[in-house]
Amino acid sequence: MIIVMKQSATVKDIESVESRLLDLGFKTHPIHGDIKTVIGAIGDKRLLNVHAISQMQGVETLVPIMKPYKFASSELQHTPTIIDVGGVQIGGKEIVVMAGPCAIENEKDFVDTAISVKKSGAKILRGGAFKPRSSPYAFQGLEEDGLKIMVAGREATGLKLVTEVVDTRDVELVNKYTDIFQIGARNMQNFRLLSEVGMTRKPVLLKRGLSATIEEWLMAAEYIIAEGNHEVILCERGIRTFETMTRNTLDLSAIPAIKDVSHLPVVVDPSHATGNWKYVPALAKGAVATGADGLIIEVHPNPPSALCDGPQSLRPERFESLMDELRLVAQAIQRTI
Repeated sequence: MIIVMKQSATVKDIESVESRLLDLGFKTHPIHGDIKTVIGAIGDKRLLNVHAISQMQGVETLVPIMKPYKFASSELQHTPTIIDVGGVQIGGKEIVVMAGPCAIENEKDFVDTAISVKKSGAKILRGGAFKPRSSPYAFQGLEEDGLKIMVAGREATGLKLVTEVVDTRDVELVNKYTDIFQIGARNMQNFRLLSEVGMTRKPVLLKRGLSATIEEWLMAAEYIIAEGNHEVILCERGIRTFETMTRNTLDLSAIPAIKDVSHLPVVVDPSHATGNWKYVPALAKGAVATGADGLIIEVHPNPPSALCDGPQSLRPERFESLMDELRLVAQAIQRTI
């Protein structure tokens, strides 16, 4: 339910309505506009006495939210959300590029890569310290040692960090090091983990599940927001289809679809979508043209020797060339990189 307050409503009026809703067991999300304030109320509508609320001082009207994802819906918030990560804004005019290796392997290579991607224009440094793999025998990441190496990369470049958390038991640890939590595709519907990162108030990059519908993806975001963390960034990384030529099928149509029904920013991962570095540039440019707010791209100094996802990683010099091409695409749609 959305409670629209009158233009003449006072701060006391707004606080009274919000207090009444909280007493009824609803979670509230006030949005203060230039002219009016609206209050999103999420909870069991059977507990809401619509007539009583509508008669409260300062209330103009009540509007139901039709979408099952209440907080993530553009019905509740019409203006796009901009996530501020220490001065880096995701969801605004600038398209933010996140880059780095799939897995952190050693400090020298990671820091060298960090310096390189920053020089090319990346604003956020990616890297995996915890690596859930299909095989239990594959490299699983350096864990806390990897997180410490990430910090060395941040100290050398000033870039913000994004890394994956895979278990509720690791949220507190990862929270000490990272600037953005990443929830991987395999954990998109790990509801305990979503709720746990929702309680941290730190930005969360939520990847779309392997076969998830857009509604299921937004409902996963709702778990995070419902805990009070509205700093959610959606990440399209390809879905599983009948096609075997590429690792996954990148759903570029998801970008305008999300923009139509949600206010959350969307970034695209062309590396995991293709599984082949040769296709990454084309899909990255397509994502920018389609309206993505950011990209997350794998970059490795020597892909053939990478312990994880080498075939889909760009060498630093190829990443630099791609960034030049992306700037031209962004300029054509009145955005920047």
